[in-house]
Amino acid sequence: MSAQGTPSAAARTAGASKQTPRGAWTVTFLLFLFMVVNFADKIVVGLAGVPIMTDLKLEPEQFGLLGSSFFFLFSISAVVVGFIVNKVATRWVLLTLAVIWALAQFPMVGSVSFTTLLICRIVLGAGEGPAASVATHAIYKWFPDEKRALPTALLLQGSAFGVILAVPALNWVIVNHSWHYAFGALGVVGLIWVCAWLALGKEGPLEDTRVLAATETKIPYIQLLTSRTFLGCVFATFGAYWALSLGLTWFTPFIVKGLGFSQSDAGFISILPWMFGAFIVILTGWISQVMMARRSTTRVARGVLGSVPLVIGGLVLALMPHVPGVGLKIAMLVIGPGLCSSIYVVCPPMLGEFTPASQRGAVLAIYGALYTLSGIIAPMVMGSVIQRAGSMLDGYMTGFTINAAVMVSSGVIGLLLLWPNTEKARLTRGAAPRSAELKGAVSPT
Repeated sequence: MSAQGTPSAAARTAGASKQTPRGAWTVTFLLFLFMVVNFADKIVVGLAGVPIMTDLKLEPEQFGLLGSSFFFLFSISAVVVGFIVNKVATRWVLLTLAVIWALAQFPMVGSVSFTTLLICRIVLGAGEGPAASVATHAIYKWFPDEKRALPTALLLQGSAFGVILAVPALNWVIVNHSWHYAFGALGVVGLIWVCAWLALGKEGPLEDTRVLAATETKIPYIQLLTSRTFLGCVFATFGAYWALSLGLTWFTPFIVKGLGFSQSDAGFISILPWMFGAFIVILTGWISQVMMARRSTTRVARGVLGSVPLVIGGLVLALMPHVPGVGLKIAMLVIGPGLCSSIYVVCPPMLGEFTPASQRGAVLAIYGALYTLSGIIAPMVMGSVIQRAGSMLDGYMTGFTINAAVMVSSGVIGLLLLWPNTEKARLTRGAAPRSAELKGAVSPT
């Protein structure tokens, strides 16, 4: 092929990368449903918190331990599977994870002890730990970098809709039948998704992991994992996930026992934070993509856009114990944590900016493993604070104030550290693609 004739392979690849392949949005929708199931599985313990505590005679600290148990193997599993998806097709990894989720739900259909419930939640957490990072990695095989914000936002919508759709249905089962059957229903839904993925799920064509592993420039993991943007993403999302894990475990019990609502009413109130969060996710994804199209730096279009709402959300939540009336307290509890959702949209694309694609699965997984450690800490802290407080309501207020401080601190750290555009230049400065090195090694001198 002449230098003056047909464009080079590199040029053709660069041009092709701007196009979204056929079938990309079908896979995105399936992965959206994947996250719907994922978060429905997460929310069920919090939603059934009062009946579970009543039936199993649990103290607040025990229930906090149950909420935290979901995350005991969450991070370890996320890291292990993250390295696996660098070499194994995401299609089969996602399928395996979904099967584990479904099977972990069925033991709760019958009478169970606290120990059995605890073990099943640990197993479920191990299966769900890698879910978000693997799904994100799978989607990035279908979309080029400049088009990833919106599909990432849609994927994250699965978490919100997992709660919005599941809470009324599961709460109806809990109120009219039993919390045991709510777990069984989730197991059946998980198996239905497995069948759909087997029929329609595919691997993205934009990146061939085996080819990339042989040709792509590698950056030492120690440099990737100590880069300021990686650390900024971990700290910022840690604060957001603190709020999310409290929402999964303690929001409904707070509505019932702290504010005096019935279980039926609490089911509908519990979807409000997720509806607001879903709006924030889509809005953030759209704004980020528009800013990128207008040539804003990713420091602004991703870093600042994700961190500022986290700070504001923490300040709003800090007001919650001090506002009068139940309605205003609920509003603060909806708006504050809901604003945190922005950080989930922007951090994976920021990490994808400077991480080689053949290493991206592991980096996203390690990122997820680190920030979700707050899922272990937050529910137990809340349970301990409630049990030691003068009154249950005072305990909840103190717990949410701690949450607000964590959110503000993590948002400020994010503002200071999130510079993905300069990170990419720093990490790749002076590096030559391995394919070029190989070509130079065999070229005549």
